Amino acid sequence: MGQDDGKAAGAMLAIGELADRIGVPTHVLRYWETRFPELKPLQRSGRRRYYRAADVALAGKIHELLHVKGYTVEGARKALSGNDDGQDEAQPVPAAAPTGGQAGVAVQDLIALRQRLAAAIGD
Repeated sequence: MGQDDGKAAGAMLAIGELADRIGVPTHVLRYWETRFPELKPLQRSGRRRYYRAADVALAGKIHELLHVKGYTVEGARKALSGNDDGQDEAQPVPAAAPTGGQAGVAVQDLIALRQRLAAAIGD
């Protein structure tokens, strides 16, 4: 995720470069383009995608909301739409509570479990 890839700070990134920078596969970025209309890379000949600095920042924010904070796609969309003033305190969309009166599993518990599983399989 480092920025030591030889590109100037404002240079556009190809989809593979952005994917490497934020740590997701390229197909995830293409999926995000369908769910987050604000993420609009330039498309050149052969439909090659090039991400501007604003797109890179937005992709980083989407990654943080989805993969770090545990938001759902819809929750991340709501958080981004409410963040035009720079405040990012929208809460993750909670999972549906199970029947029987039990409280749902906290998102933080699920994230911790995911991290433990990833460490166990060496991911």
